[in-house]
Amino acid sequence: MIILFERMIYMSCLKIDDLHVDVDGKQILKGVNLEIHEHETHALMGPNGNGKSTLLAAIMGNPKYHVTRGSITLDGQDVLAMEVDERSKAGLFLGMQYPSEVSGVTNSDFLRAAMNARRERPIPLFTFIREMEKTVKEMEMKPDLAHRFLNEGFSGGEKKRNEIVQMKMLKPSIAMLDEIDSGLDVDALKLVAKMIHEMQIEQGMGLVVVSHYARFLDLLKPTHAHVLVDGAIVVSGGSELIEKIDQEGYDWIEKEYHVQVVKEEKKKVALLQQCAAGTKGV
Repeated sequence: MIILFERMIYMSCLKIDDLHVDVDGKQILKGVNLEIHEHETHALMGPNGNGKSTLLAAIMGNPKYHVTRGSITLDGQDVLAMEVDERSKAGLFLGMQYPSEVSGVTNSDFLRAAMNARRERPIPLFTFIREMEKTVKEMEMKPDLAHRFLNEGFSGGEKKRNEIVQMKMLKPSIAMLDEIDSGLDVDALKLVAKMIHEMQIEQGMGLVVVSHYARFLDLLKPTHAHVLVDGAIVVSGGSELIEKIDQEGYDWIEKEYHVQVVKEEKKKVALLQQCAAGTKGV
């Protein structure tokens, strides 16, 4: 008798449902709904100051961002119930727009500790060294990267490449990149896009990328595109949406979807008005 076993295929899924987030008592996200699966690349666009970075920070558990309503799940697990390190262990990764410098901690020490936190058994030292040397070489960075303090004295471009080195070594199931393209030249953009494609092919990584640079998005070839305006996703589509925004900007969204695009200039004016009002009568 021949018994056939059906092989279950495991597919990671990050699901955001009706997410509301406050920062310093002010509501920034106003009901975000988004679902990211393995192998997918989601481009998250929108004018500065409308909540893109807030969304990624809230997913990773930055304590500055307070979730007041909604849910975030990764493969059915409640992400909001996890500590920051637990979210990383579960398979989430955030490549930051402004990576922090950490004096006294080398890149190799940081990465090996992060990798071991995700494993049942520590990675053998020589296996780690070979893997890191290979990844650093692929990213065309200096061989001494492993021994340098984390991002200390790095140029803007080096910091962004180092984020990709970390992502490649940690092998997340869902990665989020917040304007990782800023500070990179054309050749570096091509290299980063190549590394991302390889990771998606090899391990099925899902990706959310925040970028204003159409050239970078064209290299990544997103499967989905979303525009986040005033704390909510107002329109989703594919490459045609990216192309339209590149050509026409965001003004058409206000007319077509009856929303008001929050612009940083308006925020600055409002802040100055508040400051002026506060000084009256002093």
